[in-house]
Amino acid sequence: MQIVIVGDGKVGFALTQMLIDEEHSVTVVDSDPKVLERTQEACDAMAVQGHGASRTVLLEAAADTAELLIAATDSDEVNLLSCLIAKKLGCQQTIARVRNPEYAADLALLRDEMGLTFAINPEEACAREIFRLLQFPSLLAREQFAKGKMEIVKLKVREGSPLAGVPLFNLYSAARVQVLVCAVDRDGQVIIPNGSFVLQQGDDIFVTAAVEDLTALLKNLGIVTRKTTQVTLVGGSRLALYLARLLLRSGMGVKIIEVNPERCHYLSEVLPAADIVEGDGTAQEVLLAEGVERSDALVALTGIDEENIVLSMFARNMGMQTTITKCNRSQYTVMFNKMGIDTVVSPKITIAEEIVRYVRALDNSVGSAMITLHQIAGGKAEALEFEADQNSRVLDIPLTTLELKPGILIAGISRGMKTIIPRGDSVIRDGDSVVVVTAADRRIYTLDDILA
Repeated sequence: MQIVIVGDGKVGFALTQMLIDEEHSVTVVDSDPKVLERTQEACDAMAVQGHGASRTVLLEAAADTAELLIAATDSDEVNLLSCLIAKKLGCQQTIARVRNPEYAADLALLRDEMGLTFAINPEEACAREIFRLLQFPSLLAREQFAKGKMEIVKLKVREGSPLAGVPLFNLYSAARVQVLVCAVDRDGQVIIPNGSFVLQQGDDIFVTAAVEDLTALLKNLGIVTRKTTQVTLVGGSRLALYLARLLLRSGMGVKIIEVNPERCHYLSEVLPAADIVEGDGTAQEVLLAEGVERSDALVALTGIDEENIVLSMFARNMGMQTTITKCNRSQYTVMFNKMGIDTVVSPKITIAEEIVRYVRALDNSVGSAMITLHQIAGGKAEALEFEADQNSRVLDIPLTTLELKPGILIAGISRGMKTIIPRGDSVIRDGDSVVVVTAADRRIYTLDDILA
């Protein structure tokens, strides 16, 4: 597919890398020659220097013949204008990054009037992800499937865990609810396990469960489930604003520490129920003076990854059990376990997953439609949800007799209001939502792609 990406910042660069990995032809547009040079060195992408809303520049980037244009600059207005011009030139599909909360309320109107395919808001999507984590702070990650009825959650097998030394065929004896371990991250290596696989202390495991069974699962594993009532956010960015609104609506108390006085004034106006503190949240004396250790959770949301990492480490050393770290640099991922940092979020990855899912769906209009795509285990594995259609070759066959490609696991089935944790005699029916987990180096576009 021929794709044009306008804006080569963090989000644009992540999209370029992921879409080139998907073997698409990508042209990147940016006004800064240095960032374009970086992208060309790192990726096999074409580059066009110029303003992303210029008709001449978009024509040079071949937006008139492109199948998709993604506008991901830091300016909502440039993104919307770029999509409008590209659509007028003949581009088939357009996606705009829109972050301003004031525009977010009018997205339906913007889509209709400007011909947008859809709008993306990395900060809002990431805020929803953090909010879900704070509802179950003992979980290290949560990914939703089947319209929220099924989840894949990340847990660590800690010292003394009843899971340590348990072969997966005997998992029910420890969990006492129907769950399935669909992936294991052991010392940086991701394994798609079979029933004879034995869990070890230190493993990060990814578990499929019905959402109504999560509380029982944690209780049966001896994992303390703490209710989150007070959250401290360090950094008053757009992401912090979106997150604070979600937390306040749910009845949680929110404190935001922000160094910029003008931003503090704005946050005080739009979030009157939150405690807004002007100060450098990366300074230990400020954190101690504000008593952050009395919060149930600290979320590090500054614009600098390294500051967020240090903040989370400091909070853990103060005894805080729940810390969430915003980090956009994937090269730090392998270091987090050694640092004691368990829960990391990335706005650029959150939104890149959504776009990759959409692009794969465009590429494959025939076959079982992909509904959801999530990267798990630091991008080393993928969890994909498909809707099985009447023409699929996997229907009505017991799973134990299906010949699957290596490194692929059917992790869950949703049928109506019922969540099915697969067993050997389970079958897939027409209309089922089917969750598949696979190593990231395998490209799965339709449900039938899982077959050998």
